[in-house]
Amino acid sequence: MPNRGALFKVQQGGHTLYLFGTIHVGARNFYPLEPRLSGLLKKAPVLALEIDPLGDPQKLARAVQQHGLNPKGITLTPDWRQRLDRLLQQYRIEPETVATMKPWLLASLLTVSEFAAQGYEASLAVDAHLSKQAHASGKKIVELESAESQMALFDTMTAAEQLLFLQEAIAGIEDKEQANQAREIADAWRHADTKALEALALKAEMDDTYSGRFVQNVLLEGRNPALADGMVKLMARENNSVAAIGILHLFGKMSVPELLRKRGLTVERIY
Repeated sequence: MPNRGALFKVQQGGHTLYLFGTIHVGARNFYPLEPRLSGLLKKAPVLALEIDPLGDPQKLARAVQQHGLNPKGITLTPDWRQRLDRLLQQYRIEPETVATMKPWLLASLLTVSEFAAQGYEASLAVDAHLSKQAHASGKKIVELESAESQMALFDTMTAAEQLLFLQEAIAGIEDKEQANQAREIADAWRHADTKALEALALKAEMDDTYSGRFVQNVLLEGRNPALADGMVKLMARENNSVAAIGILHLFGKMSVPELLRKRGLTVERIY
């Protein structure tokens, strides 16, 4: 089986951790994953994920309730409302189901729907695949974050910023930028294409749209120090664990591997 994503070996104080890059959508032909990674997962005492997609669904529901819903709904100009309605129809989403979503949550739903239209399903996500294997073998799963902490980040946007975030998502889908991005990241992950992944990270760093800045500064670089902290703590307790987080956290100047190196850990790229 070919290599997928990216794999790093991290060492400190006689302990080792393997760091694997995932994407939060998937396709059937992503699997099975290559034997070396499967072997590491079998031997690992712990699988660390951003959050466990197969964890407590009530926690997720509470986080959505707290940070993703607004009974007043979204106020859009007639032009943007028409453009939104067109996409909802395209993805066969009933307008009533999204009526109370905050703009950021609706933007996320549209993005996931566009990935699905390109053949990449959230139900086949790489982290969900790893979680399923870990649960089946009775392996311990550690969450490096929580649904609440992830969604709270989106809630730091003002109402006007959230509206802009949604409008940029709609425009990105309409001009096929979102479709191209879905294909680029899935292809780079599927082939463990380091050059393509580095180019995607650089493109993300250079994106000067509001949503591009938010994704880079808040959702990627803003979370990387805490993700690195969680891995350092896990390494102190366990040996040969596997941590699997979104692939874009592993590339760029402020990536998790770079932060771990700066703390004096030995970080080696396997592929």
